Amino acid sequence: MVEECKPVLDTGLRGLVIASSKISDVRGSEGKLIYRGYLIQDLADKVSFEETVHLLIHEKLPDHKELKAFKEKLAAERHIPKEIVDALKTCPHNALPMDVLQAGVALLAHHDPDIRDQSREASERMAIRLIAKLPTVLAAWERIRNGRDVVPPRDDLDHAGNFLYMLKGEIPSEEEAKFLDTCLVLHAEHSFNASTFAAREVASTKAHMYASVAAGVGSLSGDLHGGANVRVMQMLQEIGSIENVESFVEKTLREGKKLMGLGHAVYQVDDPRAFILAPMSKRMGERVGEIQWYEISRKLEKTAKKTFKEKKGLDLPVNVDFYSASLYYSMGIPVDFFTPIFAISRVAGWTTHVLEEQFAEAAPKPALYRPESKYVGEYCGLEQCEFVPLDKR
Repeated sequence: MVEECKPVLDTGLRGLVIASSKISDVRGSEGKLIYRGYLIQDLADKVSFEETVHLLIHEKLPDHKELKAFKEKLAAERHIPKEIVDALKTCPHNALPMDVLQAGVALLAHHDPDIRDQSREASERMAIRLIAKLPTVLAAWERIRNGRDVVPPRDDLDHAGNFLYMLKGEIPSEEEAKFLDTCLVLHAEHSFNASTFAAREVASTKAHMYASVAAGVGSLSGDLHGGANVRVMQMLQEIGSIENVESFVEKTLREGKKLMGLGHAVYQVDDPRAFILAPMSKRMGERVGEIQWYEISRKLEKTAKKTFKEKKGLDLPVNVDFYSASLYYSMGIPVDFFTPIFAISRVAGWTTHVLEEQFAEAAPKPALYRPESKYVGEYCGLEQCEFVPLDKR
């Protein structure tokens, strides 16, 4: 008797609740993103990335004393071993930055004194080290691949400012550092997105923090996830000028292609983070005399929404990648570093989710993520292939 098949949902798990979490909430129909109960609009521009990390990991915003101690703890972990810098120097200069970053996560695991300790306290220390060190790995790679000396981190700069300093070799302006800091806050966490689920799935096997985060980095590298902001900038460069926007939208929709940065897997209305990024993109463009990228983005958003509504009767929400692309570009950040910068922010969310997956007691969850699939090959059920030995095939 053939066993009755279970229902199969070929949905990429969309719409399925697979676990409980206290970390963040995305309310797609309302355009709301919430970290530990706080609206993202109330956190952006008002709290630093370090405060955001404290909120995610310790479940509360720090007071002055707690923040000072937490910033000192992060700053003290910024340095990376010389062996890792030497290893980065062996990578081809055309290596993909996300691959280098993922390799960096694995290399850092070798040097972590807590790697065999499975306690919550040890995992939390690993989380702090990863959040502090990934920007150093990334900045070091940018210097190495361009044949320049690696700039060591400073402990007297904030997280965002220190990264820009290591990347460019000079202390950034207060406004530029603040803009990047806000971007890091906006990208730090986003519920059970693809990379966070990847990290949690690995964590559910009781793998250590570094293995889980490496999985998150790998997932984020894909064009349909973190790689989208790179494709947004490539799209803007292809358009070239504001006069070409309307014809580009018509051609793209006529050919059935996607407009990058528009549409979202969860939001049915505009991504709340886009409203915060857009004015920063405009301001940064004005600072460096490259306002055209913001202007093209703005017209593209308006034209695409109008055209999509007229032709398909549907709303087309703008997402976080749309304005972050032009903002990063105006800041002088290499296009292939857009996704890695996403990663050095989202590592705060990944590590928090790993801690919740492995140590939270209040939220019930599966002991191990193990979904099923429906076999649709040629031979199913009781109809099996007849085995033929090698010498008779």
